[in-house]
Amino acid sequence: MKVSDARFVKSALCPEDYPTDRRPEIAFGGRSNVGKSTLMNRLLGRKGLAKTSATPGKTQTLNFFDVNQCLYFVDLPGYGYARVPKRLKTEWNRFMTAYLRDRAPLCLAIQLVDARHSPTEQDLDMLELLDEAAVPTLIVATKVDKIKRSQRTRNLGIIRSTLMLDEDALILSVSSVTGEGIRELWNVIDDVVLKRRG
Repeated sequence: MKVSDARFVKSALCPEDYPTDRRPEIAFGGRSNVGKSTLMNRLLGRKGLAKTSATPGKTQTLNFFDVNQCLYFVDLPGYGYARVPKRLKTEWNRFMTAYLRDRAPLCLAIQLVDARHSPTEQDLDMLELLDEAAVPTLIVATKVDKIKRSQRTRNLGIIRSTLMLDEDALILSVSSVTGEGIRELWNVIDDVVLKRRG
């Protein structure tokens, strides 16, 4: 997809605040600082559209972005070591869980993991939630530009085994810096959106 128009629409936690036009939605999830907002900016070709921060936990709501007036990207709150009060973290998790389980326009979850590290227990919990909610999910390994090519096969193998994925399960390697894997990721998104439209 060639992105000609991308804009921030709204932040929301409650279902009544979500967009109501039922366009297909692509949700981006992952632990804090895994690179969700940076990847979305790269996909949309809009530097700074999705707010990034060196401080974990910058995204504290579900943030909806209109893409070409035909679909939404949804930036989910990061999980893990975000420095926020426990009560707020619990509230995030409750709304995010409800969104993933009940949101009809949601047609794909892009689950980000850092290519440099083994997935965490929270990554496994997130995948279990997505599986229970029957949300089609794509695993994307971010920050591959930060590891040597000779290490990639090993690291991707660790991610695959830790997440207990089948041998034929797709894991895309991407770099928001170099653009590696961006075209392939768009191909998956385009395919899912076309199927949703029937």
